[in-house]
Amino acid sequence: MSVVGHEWVNPDKPNIPYLCERMRILLITPPFTQLNTPYPATAYLKGYLNTLGQISRQADLGIEVMLKLFSQDGLKSVFEAIEAKDEPISEESYRICLLRNHYLRTIDPVVAFLQHRDPTLAYSIVERGFLPEGRHFKDLDQLDWAFGTLGIQDHARHLATLYLEDIGELVRECIDGHFGFSRYAERLCRTASDFGPLAHALNEPESLIVKWLNVSLKAHLDMFQPEVVALSIPFPGNLFGALKIAQLTKVWNQDVAVVAGGGFANTELRSLSDPRVFDFFDYVCLDDGEAPFRVLLEHLEGKRVSAHLKRTFLRKEGKVEWVNDAIEKDVPQRDTGVPDYSDLLLDRYLSVMELANPMHRLWSDGRWNKLTLAHGCYWGKCAFCDISLDYIKRYEPITADVICDRMETIIRQTGQRGFHFVDEAAPPALMRDLALEILRRELVVTWWTNIRFEKRFDADLCWLLRASGCVAVSGGLEVASDRLLDRMKKGVTVEQVARVAQSFTNAGVMVHAYLMYGFPTQTAQETIDSLERVRQMFESGVLQSGFWHHFAMTAHSPVGMDPAAYGVQEIGPEFKGFADNDRHHEDPSGADHDAYSKGLRISLFNFMQGSGLDLPLQQWFDFPVPASTVPDGWIESVLATSTPDADRQHKTMVWIGSEPQTEELPDGTLELTLMNSRGQASWIWPSNQGKWLTETIKNCMPTNVMRTSDWKTVSNDFEAQGWGDWARFWQSDPCVAIRSMGWLLV
Repeated sequence: MSVVGHEWVNPDKPNIPYLCERMRILLITPPFTQLNTPYPATAYLKGYLNTLGQISRQADLGIEVMLKLFSQDGLKSVFEAIEAKDEPISEESYRICLLRNHYLRTIDPVVAFLQHRDPTLAYSIVERGFLPEGRHFKDLDQLDWAFGTLGIQDHARHLATLYLEDIGELVRECIDGHFGFSRYAERLCRTASDFGPLAHALNEPESLIVKWLNVSLKAHLDMFQPEVVALSIPFPGNLFGALKIAQLTKVWNQDVAVVAGGGFANTELRSLSDPRVFDFFDYVCLDDGEAPFRVLLEHLEGKRVSAHLKRTFLRKEGKVEWVNDAIEKDVPQRDTGVPDYSDLLLDRYLSVMELANPMHRLWSDGRWNKLTLAHGCYWGKCAFCDISLDYIKRYEPITADVICDRMETIIRQTGQRGFHFVDEAAPPALMRDLALEILRRELVVTWWTNIRFEKRFDADLCWLLRASGCVAVSGGLEVASDRLLDRMKKGVTVEQVARVAQSFTNAGVMVHAYLMYGFPTQTAQETIDSLERVRQMFESGVLQSGFWHHFAMTAHSPVGMDPAAYGVQEIGPEFKGFADNDRHHEDPSGADHDAYSKGLRISLFNFMQGSGLDLPLQQWFDFPVPASTVPDGWIESVLATSTPDADRQHKTMVWIGSEPQTEELPDGTLELTLMNSRGQASWIWPSNQGKWLTETIKNCMPTNVMRTSDWKTVSNDFEAQGWGDWARFWQSDPCVAIRSMGWLLV
């Protein structure tokens, strides 16, 4: 970034300077989100601030506190604190304390191993004598089969994760009851309609965890001397940490402006009216942060009065005031800049492995660069979703070339080629364009994202996505009941989900299903039938991972806005000026949904390990449940039924193999040889037809100048040669063989 007086020149648009003061902005992610990778909100905002020429620094205090805890000095402090309290502890915690020296000796090497700095330690870890073993190792022998295929590094990573979980449980019991690997004080902050309990907790004596948080925060404040501290609060489990950071910041310097925003604020604080919140935060901004933060900075610079802020809460004369009078529109996605991960401790995150399941591990293993293909959701109809809020309802995609530009910039910046696209639901057409652009640029990347199980994801599109580096998708199967899927306006059927999952699986892309129970009017029979359909999908191998969520009625979803229309009655909680999102409700016509929670969770855990698929469903529950009405082999019969491709005219032909090779033979024919990463095959064609086919396939290569050829153009050209019906040729045995090599219609 170059400087001319107070004019900062935007390198992307050098002819358009931005007038701004040189404010120092510290962007913070509060504890705790993930151990393996930074939450992207501050990187997104820092990238935008770069386009404005603003000076910013970012910090993930969650990983910093975790690294203090998971160190020899940190564990030594934990054990000393437990001894000093001299209070009764559980038998398991007592056993860990007896093994104190064993933990102190192994913690630093284990952390280095999980940071990929000492892979050779895996050989010691898997010997099952190197690590002290607590409660989380109890059922490990039942999973030994999994590591024969996953390998020694993964086996060791899983054991090391269990070791950390044992330590985490000790900390939670004996040091800080709020502690969790991906949350802090979440129970206190969930459905926190009243700010009073939080205000009380914030004035209690500091735990060891909070003291470490204070040390990390003060180091950043002292070094950077910020004038603005901006806190992204994505989840309830980050709220207490954010409030504590704000409290400590004000102790450090009362004049620092503390700004809060993020997913929690966007969903929970839209009705904020308790002025006590502003003892901690000076401003709370909602929805996309770029435009509100920009105009707020102008206000702090003295260039704008507070009456002209954008989507911002503040306290004025002792009362909470909502201000949204700025004329500026939200920043288009193409102008938000490239997420900037500088300042973060990218080589210090811990790749943990909670489950042996290769799909489920993606959330906790590996450092993924986070990006977004499109703002909002292109579907935007699901009854359980917050579709009335901006982050869902305002759909705005960006182009594949812009996405790839950002990917290349981030690769240069971080040295990492893995990307997690954190969309609400990635649009199939944009995924196709992205895959083609990745292949055209010959980028080597690995990526995964969230989808809807659209019919558009047929076999060929899934193969194209896999060729571009897509390794996994996650999507909402939800209740696995067509009646309820229709009732929640999901826009899919169970059959459709199964076929799409099969297309992805056959292409080598792993599939995770978000599952839901307890949707309004769901009966016990529908719960068991849903479980049976899920079981059959695992049995058929089209699902690799899943997770059951208990339905939660939120204030901004269609169900929450009109409970009666969905057959439920809202019963609270009473709003007392702070958070307002989760709504308690009664479902008179539905089952006792809570009763099924344990059985659904345990059965799915087993299905993901490939076990228990032949057990009766009743065995997962400790009370009588209805017998399933789903026929045996129902999913198999669905998958065996093919569906015609009725949309060829609007599709594009793509060749994802190597450039075709040809040889003229003495008899006037032509030998066409095609190759892909798995092998090669040859065919003999009449010379003219062989040459035409060769050129057509070349034109379908993403790296070719022509890039791709549409079905209609190719069809017309083929038939103009007098060679017959193109659609029939496309289904002929030689052409089917070529298609299996990588000639796709997408």
